Amino acid sequence: MYDKAIHVHVARVPLSVSDLANYASTENLSLPDASVSLLILEHMESSRLIRENLNLFMDNIIQNVRLHSKRRTDMTEKYGRSFTGKVALVAGGSRGIGEGIVRRFASDRAVVAFTYSNSEEKAKRLASEIEAAGGKALPIKADSASADDIRAAVDQVVKELGELDIFVNNAGILIQGTIGSYSLEDLDRMLDINVRAAFVGIQAASEQMKDGGRIILIGSNTAVRTAFPGASVYSMTKAALTGLVRGAAIDLAPRAITVNNVQPGPTATDMSAPYAEAVKTLVPLGRMADVSEIAGFVSYLASDEAGFITGSSLTIDGGYIA
Repeated sequence: MYDKAIHVHVARVPLSVSDLANYASTENLSLPDASVSLLILEHMESSRLIRENLNLFMDNIIQNVRLHSKRRTDMTEKYGRSFTGKVALVAGGSRGIGEGIVRRFASDRAVVAFTYSNSEEKAKRLASEIEAAGGKALPIKADSASADDIRAAVDQVVKELGELDIFVNNAGILIQGTIGSYSLEDLDRMLDINVRAAFVGIQAASEQMKDGGRIILIGSNTAVRTAFPGASVYSMTKAALTGLVRGAAIDLAPRAITVNNVQPGPTATDMSAPYAEAVKTLVPLGRMADVSEIAGFVSYLASDEAGFITGSSLTIDGGYIA
């Protein structure tokens, strides 16, 4: 019927009869012959009502008020930070970042087991504090250099607390030394605790883990930026974890178990205190991370909300490697 049509590209602006008339005149169209593709305007005198309805319609699209708000609400309700009924094991959880992760899981209402090597007093005190706050914690003495100890710790957790939902490997050591002076004994110990223990932990935990579980390694941003002399072996061990999580993520994907690697930068702990002022100058944000920030990130990766993240090495370092 019409040989031309007006196609109106809509932003959130008023539409009026005069707008359409002006457009028609610039296109050599007569208004009665114009077909408006967005809405069929049966009565031009009702443009005010049409404008109001159109603006509401666009608001609904832009803000997802009607189209997606119910889904967003459901997501918020579903993906809380409550780990009630879940069992978590943190290898190396008696101090520093590991302690922060244990405390965070306990506050998220998970039942938490954690290993320690030498800090028995601190481990027992941590467990007592969690229990006093209404949580449940199980400290386990285990040497991460021993594959038997790691497997025994996993078996003990399953026996006393139930199948695993979350496994975090935080155990690690730093032995500094330049290439020319580094002994093979120190190299082997670094590999045993920083790399082999992570592999054994993933292997043992995944065998005793529910489908849909979470495995998280705590690496370091030195996997990306070594920065200082004498840290080559440490950097190597942390870089190895990036490859390990990629492969493990593929292997465990059929069971919906995710595997990720968190790479903290400089973090304020007792061990890092002597170097704090020197290190802060290298961080664009001008400070070290708080343990709670690392623990909060780990909590997110352990949640249902992070179910589509796997095989990733994720840096949290205030821009240190930017």
